[in-house]
Amino acid sequence: MSTDGALSRSRLLPSLLGILLLLMGLAMLAGGIKLSMLGGSLYYLLAGIGLALTGVLLIAARRAALGLYALVLFASTLWALWEVGLDWWQLVPRLAMLFALGIVLLLPWFRRPLLREGAAPMGTGALSVAVVIAGVAALASQFTNPGEIKGQLDRDSVPGMANTAPAMPDGDWNSYGRSAHGDRYSPLAQITPQNAHKLVPAWTYRTGDLPGPNDPGETTAENTPLKVNGMLYVCTPHSQVIALDPDTGKEIWRFDPKLSTQNAANFKGWAHMTCRGVTYHDDAVYASEKSPTGSASAAVTSACPRRIFLPTADTRLIALNADTGKMCEDFGDKGQVDLRANIGGFTAGGYYSTSPPAVTKDLVVIGGHVTDNVSTDEPSGVIRAFDVHTGKLVWNWDSGKPDDTTPIAEGKTYTRNSPNMWSMFAVDEKLGMLYLPMGNQTPDQFGGARTPESELHAAGLTALDIATGKVRWHFQFTHHDLWDMDVGGQPTLMDLKTAGGVKPAVLASTKQGSIYVLDRSTGQAIVPINEVPVPQGAVEGDHTSPTQPKSDLNFMPPPLKERDMWGVTPFDQLVCRITFKSMRYDGPFTPPSLQGSIVYPGNFGVFDWGGISVDPVRQIAFVNPDWMAFKSKLIPAAEIAAQGPRKSETEGVQPNKGAPYGVVLEPLLSPMGLPCQAPAWGYMAAVDLTTHEKIWMHKNGTVRDSSPVPIPLSMGVPSLGGTFTTAGGVAFLSGTLDQYLRAYDVKNGKQLWEGRLPAGAQTTPMTYAGKDGKQYVLVVAGGHGSLGTKQGDYVIAYKLSE
Repeated sequence: MSTDGALSRSRLLPSLLGILLLLMGLAMLAGGIKLSMLGGSLYYLLAGIGLALTGVLLIAARRAALGLYALVLFASTLWALWEVGLDWWQLVPRLAMLFALGIVLLLPWFRRPLLREGAAPMGTGALSVAVVIAGVAALASQFTNPGEIKGQLDRDSVPGMANTAPAMPDGDWNSYGRSAHGDRYSPLAQITPQNAHKLVPAWTYRTGDLPGPNDPGETTAENTPLKVNGMLYVCTPHSQVIALDPDTGKEIWRFDPKLSTQNAANFKGWAHMTCRGVTYHDDAVYASEKSPTGSASAAVTSACPRRIFLPTADTRLIALNADTGKMCEDFGDKGQVDLRANIGGFTAGGYYSTSPPAVTKDLVVIGGHVTDNVSTDEPSGVIRAFDVHTGKLVWNWDSGKPDDTTPIAEGKTYTRNSPNMWSMFAVDEKLGMLYLPMGNQTPDQFGGARTPESELHAAGLTALDIATGKVRWHFQFTHHDLWDMDVGGQPTLMDLKTAGGVKPAVLASTKQGSIYVLDRSTGQAIVPINEVPVPQGAVEGDHTSPTQPKSDLNFMPPPLKERDMWGVTPFDQLVCRITFKSMRYDGPFTPPSLQGSIVYPGNFGVFDWGGISVDPVRQIAFVNPDWMAFKSKLIPAAEIAAQGPRKSETEGVQPNKGAPYGVVLEPLLSPMGLPCQAPAWGYMAAVDLTTHEKIWMHKNGTVRDSSPVPIPLSMGVPSLGGTFTTAGGVAFLSGTLDQYLRAYDVKNGKQLWEGRLPAGAQTTPMTYAGKDGKQYVLVVAGGHGSLGTKQGDYVIAYKLSE
């Protein structure tokens, strides 16, 4: 064997590595030039040069490659620490790949061919030091938790404070938010921080309602079942209602409304297919009361003294006998009311109620979802109140004509395109008030043609008189909303201890991160709300509000900076930085633009329809905030056709027919499909409502079910769905993007237990007591089409092992 041949073969590995580094360096150099031209960091340009030259030296078998790479790694480590400090997940894209390549270069097979016999290995020493420094930085970052708050609640109760929600048996869950107050607080205490780890599956039921080939993309199982009348009541995405035995999960009865496609060829044109819940009404609860007219309770004569009210995806409101599942034929037209009445035309699936109605003694009250950003001629956002027994329209509140609540005349149409209420009501029958979390007038990102009436009640909280539908008060949380900041969560009612005494409060969680705390009788702020200046400069034909209201109690994230852009590797991080610098971003409430604007927090929300839960005895709130950036870009109407058809509410151009601009609205993602901004993206937190201070805040959830490699890395992932809390000091959440139901200690946020689920559970779980006296925790795991979580048809109950 010749010496030249052996030498040539020994240089093969360094040469191959050199080619790799040369290509990496050239790619980083090209991206670095682009980023620097946008006013971004010069690091990538300089590092690209360093890597490319290192590659050339390796190919040429020059030992100077070791020293140059040592310089690149050492400089990169200093730069990374200067930008983000000891933040592990921020260091990963900056250093992990360079650190690994440094170790490779130190291996004998790569290093020795570069060193001539007898030459001093200065480069080896320098590279060894650079690798050690980078490794120490990575190790030190394991002991830091940026963004987290560690704390401990030091009380089990606040003297004099109690659960003042409407009375029900401790073991029941009568309403979507357990009570009409939307508190999601259960007085059950069998499950505690000491025994929660003993939770095991008690039973599993499968509904059989799975997404079909003609269903819309956003077919979702967002249901929170009820436990009342000795049964569990579950609704499915296709509006079926199933009554189950709470102890065994066995089916008692099932109702299928046989959905109409409303002349659509299939369901694909529909934006959503979901049922968040049904509503229960029991005449016996009101038997001792008289109606406003002084008449006796209808409980004596009603054929359906206990009713389940079901909103269907084909725009009906159906009353079912809660005992048998048969339609209550005394309600409306043989058991149903057609909600298309007086609405005018709409695309199939473009209008219906995705959320359960509210009920009071005499009324069932319902709002409706309206598909966003299709046109300026969409159905009204009217709220309608029907007689709970007959289905007769009693009043209607149309935010386009807010002062006229007289039932609409036959042949008339409610105000088209007025702001709607698609989420859940809260009800205070003692005060005689109904609380509406309001959306805005579509289109979401252009408001140049909005009417004064539509502006008045949009993106805020409106309190109506139960008996008449008249406005008692309203408070706007986003002025002239151009960011789809609907108030998605159910308002939460509770009595709150303040420096001025105990006050009847309503808490409204919002997408922008503020939790607004108001006196629910007057609408006056309990926690201070300040008008803060926001970015200006709307597109031609529109305007922006100079200020926006910000609550002192808020989970608004810090404004994004270029250094917050993230990726798995330096290359997708570089792409995210280029995207960030290419778009308009002046902080929260950056107006939509033709250039493209970053919306942070995005319309996914810090808080969406999952809302929050409270413990009225401990006077705390338990919340699951998300920090996800979106991007929106306005498209002139003349250019929309060339962009191709709309695919969903977050895919393709939203046409906004009738407006001068369409919009492309989508998450700010890297080429790897992960968020461009650094983790954590989802948290669990608790707030002391007597001081408005955060007690603790921890990142929550893993990327096991959303990354290409199913590794359960705890990064803090978004969640869609709400929480509930218990007197036992344990809270639960199932809505994270990974498939788990988790239990937490409300005092410090410690995760006590997690149960692996067979599908995504983007919903709010609940708890109840069975006939066996045991406390159960129940979750619907059916997945979410838009979020891409695994879909299914599971209802799963857990209880403590014997």
